[in-house]
Amino acid sequence: MEKIKHKQADFNINIKDQFNLDFYRNKSDDSKMYRPKIIDLFSGAGGIGLGFIEAGFRPIKNFEIFEEANETYNFNFKIRNQILDHSVEKADITDDEYIKSFIKQIQDSKTEVDVIVGGFPCQGFSLAGIRSVDDDRNTLYKNMFNLVEQVKPKVVVMENVLGILSMKTSDGKFVVDDIIDLYEERGYKINFKVLNAADYYVPQNRKRVIFIANRLGKDNLFPEPLCDEKNRVTVEQALKKFEDIVEDVENNHIFTSHKSNTLEKMKKLKYGENLYSSYSDGWKKLHPDRPSYTVKENHGGVNIHYKKNRVLTPRELATLQSFPEDFIFKGSKTKQLVQIGNAVPPKLAKAIACCIKEMLRDD
Repeated sequence: MEKIKHKQADFNINIKDQFNLDFYRNKSDDSKMYRPKIIDLFSGAGGIGLGFIEAGFRPIKNFEIFEEANETYNFNFKIRNQILDHSVEKADITDDEYIKSFIKQIQDSKTEVDVIVGGFPCQGFSLAGIRSVDDDRNTLYKNMFNLVEQVKPKVVVMENVLGILSMKTSDGKFVVDDIIDLYEERGYKINFKVLNAADYYVPQNRKRVIFIANRLGKDNLFPEPLCDEKNRVTVEQALKKFEDIVEDVENNHIFTSHKSNTLEKMKKLKYGENLYSSYSDGWKKLHPDRPSYTVKENHGGVNIHYKKNRVLTPRELATLQSFPEDFIFKGSKTKQLVQIGNAVPPKLAKAIACCIKEMLRDD
């Protein structure tokens, strides 16, 4: 069987001490602290951005075409916490004219970008749906590389689903190999590793492929697990505080109306069983004593509460993604679910950011 020619990285670092610091909440010495600059591509609601901010990084630009996601990003990072110093606007990485204008701004201001991060859209690579080599979303990694090539950040971080490991380009080359070759040809040392968010205090099993590339001549560092299977955060530990909630639209506690026959079916479900056989990735009853199944956008096929006869609210899903309670999602419930399901868990992002900060040390 044909295999990817490049192997996973094995450079791990213990980041427990750094992980426990929170620059997002404690900004008393913010003016004195060195905060590496990042560009946040495919930023969505801000999962990667929040993780990097909590590790002490400063976003100078985000790229996102989804209007409601930009509204969420702006509300949480700029209006409430005054963290951002750039305007949040619709930005399309495939728009050549927009990119040229942005590059000119970077060059004219002589801004040195430390890191470019990006969880480029994964639907084209996803195992959950039909995959096509011709899906335009499958080439967004090349748009990201084009920006990297011109901005020349010290470090690049990319995130994607496991499906990317088996995806090939139109000429039969593994996409992973293509990504690695692109960066190596430009002098970047690049590796990838599969990380499970549950290993970093995220109450959810969510395996993702993480690429790290640097032009510092250093080994790419990946975070050692912060917890093992015995002490992972479970669904009940994460959601118990919400068991008796009433609907609160402003804080994303939005209930879904269920028909009486649906409620009867829910009552009979055992943990791990699906309400509908046609939904292998949704409408599944969560086990209270385990991390959640992967939170996905799922076109409304949200998983079912372990104790209540209802599907989870957007706020509960955001909690399973490790977003803090005061991180508010904008837009309709449907738009909120899309943002939450597509996000990189902030705690996973923070673990990665701690590694990147170590790599940038003494540079």
